[in-house]
Amino acid sequence: MSNRVLIVLTSHDQLGETGEKTGFWLEEFAAPYYVFKDAGAQITLASPLGGQPPLDPKSNEPDFQTAATHRFEADDDAKAQLAETKRLSEVNANDFDAVFYPGGHGPLWDLFENENSIKLVEDFWAQDKVISAVCHASIAFANARDKDGEYIVKGRNVTGFTNSEEDAVQLTDVVPVLVEDTLIARGGKYTKKGDFEPYATRDGNLITGQNPASSEAAAQSVLDTLGSG
Repeated sequence: MSNRVLIVLTSHDQLGETGEKTGFWLEEFAAPYYVFKDAGAQITLASPLGGQPPLDPKSNEPDFQTAATHRFEADDDAKAQLAETKRLSEVNANDFDAVFYPGGHGPLWDLFENENSIKLVEDFWAQDKVISAVCHASIAFANARDKDGEYIVKGRNVTGFTNSEEDAVQLTDVVPVLVEDTLIARGGKYTKKGDFEPYATRDGNLITGQNPASSEAAAQSVLDTLGSG
């Protein structure tokens, strides 16, 4: 039986008070999508509001294109699926083997304190299923708790977009929360590599990647954990 993977994207498209747009980061969706698809997984897409999630326009610039993003741009079926994400409130952890959260700055606004998302993560965790994220989306795990009421990330290896990377993209004073600081504040054993270097970490069923360059490695770690890699 093929693995069932839920990918949860942001629905938030405003970059704070800058007047600029944000959303999900294309490579952080496309690379994992094809890692899972090529392994034969059944993929379901969801977002807080459902429908077409907003794409961070910067992630579609030439400098940030990869083989996976080019493949996605030529994949009408994948684009059609992305345009019709399910509402987050309508998906259930019982129906999946793993959940993956792509980053982009959007999740800092609508997935950090989203009750449906937090419950979903907690349900996956309670069922001993894989929870995974890359870059800013690691923030989706910061407020989730285990059956004992402890933060899931407490005492566990975790990574995500670093403070220095946020400085490098000049958004430290724009974002509502910093991933690195928040994960550490929740008791996470936060580790990182150099800015924008590939790095993913796994602690049991908790898998996180540091930045866009880490998305494929994080997704592959999901498959390895599920016994498919």
